[in-house]
Amino acid sequence: MEKIKLGIVGLGRLGRKHAENIAFRIPNAELTAVCSIIEAEVEDAVNAWGIPYGYTDFNEMLKNDALDGIAIASSSTEHCKQIEAALDAGFHVFSEKPLGVNLEECKIAEKAVERHPDKVFFLGFMRRYDESYAYAKKKIEAGDIGKPFLIRCYGLDPVKAVQGAIAFAEKSGGLFLDMAIHDIDLARWYLGSEAKSIYAIGGCYAYPEFEKYNDADNGAALMQFENGTMAMLYAGRTCAHGYHIETEIVGTEGSLRIGTTPQKNLVTLFNENGAIKESVGGFLERFEQAYINEVQAFVDCIVENRKPDVTVYDGTKSTKIAYAAKESFENNKLVVLE
Repeated sequence: MEKIKLGIVGLGRLGRKHAENIAFRIPNAELTAVCSIIEAEVEDAVNAWGIPYGYTDFNEMLKNDALDGIAIASSSTEHCKQIEAALDAGFHVFSEKPLGVNLEECKIAEKAVERHPDKVFFLGFMRRYDESYAYAKKKIEAGDIGKPFLIRCYGLDPVKAVQGAIAFAEKSGGLFLDMAIHDIDLARWYLGSEAKSIYAIGGCYAYPEFEKYNDADNGAALMQFENGTMAMLYAGRTCAHGYHIETEIVGTEGSLRIGTTPQKNLVTLFNENGAIKESVGGFLERFEQAYINEVQAFVDCIVENRKPDVTVYDGTKSTKIAYAAKESFENNKLVVLE
């Protein structure tokens, strides 16, 4: 079987996981090149995994004609320019979310994708490739809960990770773009409509460090969609018990809940503190298989010469909603989306 040869840029927490998955868990892919502005990360990956090519300059990696595609897991501020450069250099492209940190960047990515209809562009909204979320979508399409009219999403990061969030806050785009973007995408996906209006509130209840970036450590938003359906989103950075991702879809004839208890596994610990079910500790643990599934889907699209269901326009639309939430939060007003 001929393997699709991929290069990856960005070797931080998620980038390193994507690189490892490509190298060892995607049967029809081969990790051929790695790139990071941190030379030690490149050297570690090259030496530990026997990767043929290592770069600290992204543009140099794009000159490598041994590659078929590029995976982008760099800082959010770099995504759109790297998407454009990789597509223009003739590569298929997988990019992590968000598509861009503003709408102008997203439009650049859209035009780049449109210029290269022969190339696969895949945006990493990995929850669509999580087995539970994908199963819920099938149940909705089968009519098992009637017509969905409300989605409720919790996206809570463990408080132990808050210092990293503070360090990244200046470039993150804010709570709603950084954290709620997956929930926004799910709302559009499950409700089958685009957002009409949004009202967002929040504050720095535990970590005033976010204030200088007009950001919050916890926030919530209420959305109405063009088809009259609703979404309630809560994003927080101070979860005491771990990483808690929970979604409920309510329909006219029933409801579905995903991740109501963020259990680490099926073990219950019994001791002097009672019956304890430990929680997952972070996104890499909770969505481990989903990260494999989405890159496998990207590679399969290349092999089968087809386009993925999630598009560059999904990235732009979700970013637009996230920025409307940011505007609403900062100005304490209802924002109507055009």
